[in-house]
Amino acid sequence: MKLDEFDFALPEDLIATRPARPRRAARLLVAEGDAIHDSRVTDLGTWLRAGDRLVLNDTRVIPARLAGRRHRAGGVGARIEVTLLEPQADGTWSALVKPLRKLREGEEITFASGLSAVLEGRGEGQARLRFNLAGEDFDAALDAAGAMPLPPYIAARRPADDRDREDYQTVWARRPGAVAAPTASLHFDEVVLADLAARGVTFSHVTLHVGAGTFLPVKVEDITTHRMHAEWGEVSEQVAAEIAATRAAGGRIIPVGTTALRLIETAARDTGEVAPWQGETDIFIYPGFAFRATDALMTNFHLPKSTLMMLVSALMGRERIAAIYAHAVAARYRFFSYGDASLLIPPPGPDNGQKAANR
Repeated sequence: MKLDEFDFALPEDLIATRPARPRRAARLLVAEGDAIHDSRVTDLGTWLRAGDRLVLNDTRVIPARLAGRRHRAGGVGARIEVTLLEPQADGTWSALVKPLRKLREGEEITFASGLSAVLEGRGEGQARLRFNLAGEDFDAALDAAGAMPLPPYIAARRPADDRDREDYQTVWARRPGAVAAPTASLHFDEVVLADLAARGVTFSHVTLHVGAGTFLPVKVEDITTHRMHAEWGEVSEQVAAEIAATRAAGGRIIPVGTTALRLIETAARDTGEVAPWQGETDIFIYPGFAFRATDALMTNFHLPKSTLMMLVSALMGRERIAAIYAHAVAARYRFFSYGDASLLIPPPGPDNGQKAANR
């Protein structure tokens, strides 16, 4: 299976740098059977059924991008840019640091709001930083000093600002730890949630802390040899029971976003049914994957040659996704994290005609 099979031409002016306002005003492409419908997120409830269950990722994006200075005796402080990745068991943080080559182990970087960090180690292009604050003091200083870690295709066009602190966070965000948003969920507001609940749609919350690796390009020609980055997630006993009850009653399980989908499919790998689960997942979903937990998916429009294009191709089929994306480009849907949404409903079947390719 070759990387070029997941490529498509995308005009740059379709890459969204700001979200729709209000959130529910975003466009919604609905692909069901052979049909493609143009709709709006505000009308999502008309495409769902009473008894359907949406699975929502409640991770909270931290303001992980920091601008600081390295200080040396007798020298001019050099500007250092830091993007936090994830906390480590020893209290340090793994981070991307630019320029890392100019920073020595033991050197201090100072940021705003009394926050500073010392470089304790490096490896595989990442740094290990120890901050001067911990716990709630660290959280407060990071909130004051940090900026939202916008995706590279947005950050290259404009810097993050105060609007992004609201725009790049879901309305149900609860558990801090992500350095990228579960972007399909950014389309929801209280109006949409209330409308769905009134129609008999139910909700379950899971957690997958989205890492910066979600933006890493696939560099191998044979995609089956690609290795995914690992991300921490949790499916509670309550959520597993809710999904089982929905299935038993004939309702559909519809993850909102590829992060929620990857997590519940991870939790269903051992038995074929979603079970309580906690840990790191590096599940890679590409055509041939046997979906055990997912009946449909709400997601944004993804980058060419990305693992997310491979995931939606696994769900819908490569030729079908090619047609869906051709329609989206021709109809000038907005792409990527701040762009429009799609509701992908594959044909019914025990495994949608797929076989397992799980890792």
